[in-house]
Amino acid sequence: MELNRKIAEMELKRAGELNPGKWTDHSRFVAFACKNIAAQCSDLSAEKAYCFGLLHDIGRHAGVTSEKHLIDGYRFCIQRGWKKAAQICISHAFMIQDIKTSIGTFDVSEDDYSFMKSFLENSVYDDYDRLVQLCDALALPTGFCLLEKRFVDVTIRYGIHPATVDQWKKILEIKEQFERKINGSIYELLPGVIENSFR
Repeated sequence: MELNRKIAEMELKRAGELNPGKWTDHSRFVAFACKNIAAQCSDLSAEKAYCFGLLHDIGRHAGVTSEKHLIDGYRFCIQRGWKKAAQICISHAFMIQDIKTSIGTFDVSEDDYSFMKSFLENSVYDDYDRLVQLCDALALPTGFCLLEKRFVDVTIRYGIHPATVDQWKKILEIKEQFERKINGSIYELLPGVIENSFR
């Protein structure tokens, strides 16, 4: 089954019915940001970026979990032949390609942990991986916000991790990379970012 906007939207809707929560609204904002930024990049497809953004957390369809949602999302997409979307289900949480930088709990089997560790070490990231990583850090369930607000939001919920500052630096590096590509500020492409950041 070829991945397209209609199918991605349908799958997210179905997943949200299986496990209702704010994660689906977050995913929609991630997708919207991915689409808007990709549309300004000559080497990216806004349609693909939108689909990858919608599906990055699709593993949450299986229930309330921590890092298990990454492998659940990977399997969900692989079963449908969506190889790149499957990679992003894991890669979006690892802007640094080291499983030890995870801020969540590995509620997975030893085999799944070993698979994810090896998968990360051997994956080749491209701008779709990096775009979803960036947009994941720009979107609250209520809308877009400054990266720094999202950093604080995540840290309050998960606590300080040895890799926290390095992750922030990496996201800011990715932001700068995309701003060079679009020759402007990413925030100009995110409606409501000022209002949502300061309310």
